[in-house]
Amino acid sequence: MTIKALVTAGLLAVTVLGSLSCASNRTSEGTGEYIDDTVITAKVKAAFLAEAGLNVAEINVETFKGVVQLSGFIQSRTDANRAIVLTRSIAGVMSVQDDMQIK
Repeated sequence: MTIKALVTAGLLAVTVLGSLSCASNRTSEGTGEYIDDTVITAKVKAAFLAEAGLNVAEINVETFKGVVQLSGFIQSRTDANRAIVLTRSIAGVMSVQDDMQIK
């Protein structure tokens, strides 16, 4: 190979690899998505607090790209179902992952 061909191949490789490093990563989120998820989490927690008779002290709420994970301990399956229904009613929630445990 000539030096010109090697330089061209090198520049092409740098360009391609540089473009790939800017590609979207599905395991991380941008600032806007992070803020949206934080708002969803806050709305879910507020809905739990407004719901009379639902003990939410031990329910953890985490949101990633609109998927809300509910974990922790709950008094009954009925309370867990109420928490899931409340969560699904919040705007922006794509799905709910139920990892709650009955005490």
